Amino acid sequence: MPPGPDHEQKPAHSLGAQHPAFLTVFPSIMLPMFLAVVDQTIIATALPAIAAATGELERTSWVVVSYLIAATIAAPVYGRLGDSFGRQRMMYVALTIFIVASLLCAASNTILLLTLARILQGFGGGGLMTLSQALIGEAIPPRERARYQGYIATVAVCANSFGPVAGGYLTEHFGWQSIFLVNVPIGILALGLTMRLPAARGERLAWRADPGGVVLFTIFVATALLSLEQFQRADMQALPIGGLLLAVSIIAIVLLVRQEGRTPSPLIPLNLLKQSAIWHSDALAACHGAALVALITFLPVYLQVVRGVSPSETGLLLVPLTVGIGTGSLVTGRLVSRTGRTTVFPIFGLVLVTANLLVIALWANEFGTIGFAGLMLWNGVFMGTVMGVVQVTVQSAAGAMRLGEAAASVQFSRSIGAAFGTAVVGTLLFAYLSLKNPEAARVFKMMVEGGHVALAPEQRAIVRADIADAFRAAFLLIAGFTACGFFLALTNPMRRI
Repeated sequence: MPPGPDHEQKPAHSLGAQHPAFLTVFPSIMLPMFLAVVDQTIIATALPAIAAATGELERTSWVVVSYLIAATIAAPVYGRLGDSFGRQRMMYVALTIFIVASLLCAASNTILLLTLARILQGFGGGGLMTLSQALIGEAIPPRERARYQGYIATVAVCANSFGPVAGGYLTEHFGWQSIFLVNVPIGILALGLTMRLPAARGERLAWRADPGGVVLFTIFVATALLSLEQFQRADMQALPIGGLLLAVSIIAIVLLVRQEGRTPSPLIPLNLLKQSAIWHSDALAACHGAALVALITFLPVYLQVVRGVSPSETGLLLVPLTVGIGTGSLVTGRLVSRTGRTTVFPIFGLVLVTANLLVIALWANEFGTIGFAGLMLWNGVFMGTVMGVVQVTVQSAAGAMRLGEAAASVQFSRSIGAAFGTAVVGTLLFAYLSLKNPEAARVFKMMVEGGHVALAPEQRAIVRADIADAFRAAFLLIAGFTACGFFLALTNPMRRI
């Protein structure tokens, strides 16, 4: 699609001189995005301490899943509200909810209360992510958005890497409550920065409530994610519950599509999703989320069980992946901003990512530590070619009045893809091991749950070999996700902005 009159770009000078918004808008966007992303990961290393304090180890997963469900539900709601009432105003609401919920999380003394507080926190966090993305589209010219999306992607990757480290340190020295209390001063600073955002001008979409859509969407997201969480437990006893929840989610999505097709102001804009450029981009975001989150989730298990790497060394081996993603995002953003071309970058990048994952699947054990770190860096750089392009493409196709809905559709797609991909990879690993070696399946499950298993040297070698075979299948499946993403990018009709 050739660039229209609104897409023309002036010659590039220094970013600050060309767009003073860099000094006003970007910090106001960066901090809320950092808060929302880091809160998904900072809790991981605090879960054992939370379980010990509450005495409810079997329910600690609620603390993670509840936030994910609430944030996924909140994304389209804030997108629609932001389009109607202004994104700056809704950012105030989201930050206030997030800060209050963080205080409630710190004050909770049972898993039930903590879960309820995390749901409220997710309703704030989902808004922070969606509104941050939409504010870029509102304040930045179309061609320059790619550059800013690269910065945002870098912030998100840094937050993902920083979260577990910060969570472990704070929990060890100040107690698990501190991982929530630290949000308060940062959130207050973000509120102050939000006041610096320039007032938006132009038309806004008329607002009409869609309670039926909200209810059906909530049922769909909650049952879909809970069913995937059941399947990911790698337990045959969880299959009936998971199957029932999945059936309810399918019924809910069918009813939701009917509801949104009839209501005058739908929560889920089906007419927007009918655009080829948008549904291609959203599906690409889902494939990218499935591949990236599954890789980050199961790579530490692979490194520790198969390669015998210590936890500290595992963290170091993940650094090239996260650094690569940030680098790839920044470079891609600059190239899109300079050339106006979009899908050519994920097309090229995902071919190389898929090839790299095939190498990891087939010959990972042939590489030493430095060689494996190089593979991770390669993988990260070219994975970084995707998300900024997806956001820019969807926002350009949606138009100025529907930036919130566009940003929300990407966030929702990526969350569902990440949950689905992680669950499918976990199920594949356990199913493979259960069929080949039940003892290896038991060891794998305990490793995923953070446990330690004592085995005789000869038994450990057998188990390690079987788990290595299972991970070959897992890496091949992740390569399948990136290959699907490649074909979606290849067939996306919007090639330029």
